[in-house]
Amino acid sequence: MRKGKPSSDAGHVYELDRDVADIGRVRRWAEASLSGLHQDELVDVLLVVTELVSNVYDHARFPARVRLRKSGEPCVVTVTVEDASPATPVLRPFSPDSVRSRGLLIVNQLTKQWGVVQRAVGKSVWALIPCPLTA
Repeated sequence: MRKGKPSSDAGHVYELDRDVADIGRVRRWAEASLSGLHQDELVDVLLVVTELVSNVYDHARFPARVRLRKSGEPCVVTVTVEDASPATPVLRPFSPDSVRSRGLLIVNQLTKQWGVVQRAVGKSVWALIPCPLTA
């Protein structure tokens, strides 16, 4: 994890509903937003989106949103999840006895890089996913 870095241009934005944790709807939106992405990379992106959005519903404060941006040459998908909580996510070591707390381990394994940017109110958690096999 790194602190600071990606942000800027919005790309595709999805406002999360504080009352309905519909991860399936967020995944369908992400898939539609990245329609040109090769299936192999799309699976990784959807898993990262799922884990970061799940963390919002489990630990963060609203308002919250997801931003997706795909850049080319080299192809990289940036996933950014913003929320109103100042609490920084913690990458915990793997424990076979733990029922939960594997989300950031998954994000760490699937991404080129990820990090947190503290904002005036809350934070942004971002992740960069390479997509070299774009159709």
